Amino acid sequence: MESIQDELPFLQALVKGISAQFGENCEVVLHDLTLPYDRTIVAIENGHVTGRKIGDPGTNLGLELLRGSTENGHKLNYVTQTKDGRLLRSTSLYMNNQDGTIIGSLCINFDITSLMIAEKTLQSITMTNLQTDIKESFVTNVNDLLDVLIQETQDVIGKPVAAMGKEDKMKMIALLDQKGAFLIKKSSEKICLYLGISKYSLYSYLDEVKQWNAEE
Repeated sequence: MESIQDELPFLQALVKGISAQFGENCEVVLHDLTLPYDRTIVAIENGHVTGRKIGDPGTNLGLELLRGSTENGHKLNYVTQTKDGRLLRSTSLYMNNQDGTIIGSLCINFDITSLMIAEKTLQSITMTNLQTDIKESFVTNVNDLLDVLIQETQDVIGKPVAAMGKEDKMKMIALLDQKGAFLIKKSSEKICLYLGISKYSLYSYLDEVKQWNAEE
């Protein structure tokens, strides 16, 4: 497959078929990862599960994959959580072109909240062999995704910006780079404003980070 558009009618039918098979609690999403990341969703069924629609952005997991910070492989049967606290059992399948470049993904998000509330014994069934250490953020605006990445990295640093020195800010920039934050359009301006640094300082820090990585 050279592009998602080449197989779009079939993939759209596949999205509809999977959602019909598993019902209204099963969201199925098709991402065209060759598009700008703020509008990768080209097909979606049962979007009420995460509140998304066609033209909305991908998640942080897809961003990390494009950045090369995660393994280039499918993610199967993992648990994540929506902004309003509902639990989803998810699977993300990635599509490559003949050169091996990732061009799209098919994601299935099944809302298991009611099952887990309905009966405690179901928990042992629904959680069996699930990865629970994956944090995925579902957003309808790519700027919200950048806010999530900034907050996550600041939590790792463990300090407010006012208490950060140069090394702390460099570590935060390195983490943001690993998470693919700089793939988001105009992210540099927002990150500079948040950290209180100039664009020149940002690019200088990024160069130093690359030197760190090269020496490791």
